[in-house]
Amino acid sequence: MEELGLFPLGIVLLPTEQLPLHIFEERYKELIDECLAGDGEFGLVYADDDGLRDLGTRARVTEVLTRFEDGRLNIVVEGGERFRLAELTEGRSFSTGLVAPIADDEDPADAAGVEEALRLFERLRELTGSDVESPRAGTAQLSFALAGKVELPAQDKLALLAETSERVRMELVQDLLTSAVVTAQRVRRAAERASTNGKVDLE
Repeated sequence: MEELGLFPLGIVLLPTEQLPLHIFEERYKELIDECLAGDGEFGLVYADDDGLRDLGTRARVTEVLTRFEDGRLNIVVEGGERFRLAELTEGRSFSTGLVAPIADDEDPADAAGVEEALRLFERLRELTGSDVESPRAGTAQLSFALAGKVELPAQDKLALLAETSERVRMELVQDLLTSAVVTAQRVRRAAERASTNGKVDLE
């Protein structure tokens, strides 16, 4: 096990996902400055009214967007390995804990599942007019790479984090992408109706 600085937040970070963060609390400015100085990582752990989860993701700062005079930071972080939080520790201004890595099972996604997930992602890009780049079929842990490019509820992302089978994760991602496509189609139809007041434009 390893002791890791922790950043409890009401968001879930998936492996490979990139996320902008605004750092303003003194204790977390200290944590991020240490990570930047030593090219280190911190643990992003989901926290809500029910408390801190025991599942998290290592995060590394990939870009400092803005450094304000008072020490606040706008940064971009990228998700790395998942971990299980075994025990909270003390002694620092920010949260720390002993963590153990989570390894995937030997259960890869099948080719048909990969193809369908990529098809759904492309359809979603088309419907939303997004310029987000599509991951390649051979990307390691493709399920995370796909899910990390879509806005998903925290509970769905937690379920993906907890799953150690890439095959099962890909099935979950297919379901999530299918729902997202249906929602995007509904939004587009509503926008098209609104633009014509629900009537045929004869001009």
